[in-house]
Amino acid sequence: MNKKVAIVTGASSGIGKATAIQLSKDGYTVFAGSRRVEQMKDLEKIGIKVLKLDVTDEKSNQDFVDFVRSASSSIDVIVNSAGYGSLGALEDVPLQEARNQFDVNVFGAMNLTQLIVPIMRKQKSGKIINISSVGGQIYSPLGGWYYASKHALETLSDTLRNELKSFGIDVIIIEPGGTDTGWQEVANKAMKKSTPDNSAYRKLVDKFAAMSSDNYATTPDQIAKLILKAMKDKKPKTRYQPSIQDTMIVLAARKLSYKLFDRVIEGQMKRMMK
Repeated sequence: MNKKVAIVTGASSGIGKATAIQLSKDGYTVFAGSRRVEQMKDLEKIGIKVLKLDVTDEKSNQDFVDFVRSASSSIDVIVNSAGYGSLGALEDVPLQEARNQFDVNVFGAMNLTQLIVPIMRKQKSGKIINISSVGGQIYSPLGGWYYASKHALETLSDTLRNELKSFGIDVIIIEPGGTDTGWQEVANKAMKKSTPDNSAYRKLVDKFAAMSSDNYATTPDQIAKLILKAMKDKKPKTRYQPSIQDTMIVLAARKLSYKLFDRVIEGQMKRMMK
């Protein structure tokens, strides 16, 4: 019996790397893609097939999928884990920086999905796992462009789920909150760099950067196990959150009025600025 085949993007670190390892341990033939091939040598040592992949480059995506198809008879799962986050006030963040986030988080994921859907349709089966964030359902100061990209990814995922259901393809959204990946430190550095010293938001940015860190309880391994659970569920949910805290944030965003949610955010901002 042939092993099932999984594609994992953004596999050089964090959630992507942990997921590639988890799926390999569970018996999948895993094709792991990332721009930083040198950071995936440990994956290669355990039998994972490692390939250079830049999801913002359509040719790179096509070459990647062509290679997988030449090496295997099916593509059973794709985990769109490649992600890019940059924070800052909407007034300050350069539009190119905003475009960069959408290129990776939205257009890159969707281009790969477009290439793989015909294969899954022919098989009459498949799982598309899109790594979003609790930010895909909320909003807050300094997170506008990042959250917008995740909102877009979730809307496209919901549309895909309804378009592909009759073909036996599941589309699943994973919504992590804070995860111990090093993402926050990188995002904070980029945010401070893109905020002018004389910005009206400089004080808020400095306070936020000083108070936020990557010291989160949720680990990439936990997210990887959640992804595997979602893949194995006979009737998968549309969205999975890794912790009760993350679920509560999403429920608050969906159940509270916008005005009331605004007041919650305002309270957090006031506490931060003290």
